[in-house]
Amino acid sequence: MDLENKIRLNELYDIYGELLTEKQRTYYEYYYLKDYSLSEISEILEVSRNAVHMQLKNVVKHLENYENKLKILDKNEKINNIIKRIDKKELSIEDIKNKLEKV
Repeated sequence: MDLENKIRLNELYDIYGELLTEKQRTYYEYYYLKDYSLSEISEILEVSRNAVHMQLKNVVKHLENYENKLKILDKNEKINNIIKRIDKKELSIEDIKNKLEKV
């Protein structure tokens, strides 16, 4: 997994992590936040390496599904882009209103 994907997943986790079960959060945190290997997680949780892999795939799927439905990360990125353009004085008040209405 490349760095951009890992950053995106962590952003999704920051937004939607509370919607996951405690078990899903545990798997995610061991792997993505604490950087444990699948083998290390399987030993800690006393499950197979394959079970860890399947749980992580499931967690990522849930995070992506939440984003596909709720679009919070997408909206945050659009708002941050508008803020940057305001800081650079690239947008008029009317442009700002129009862009915010679309978000």
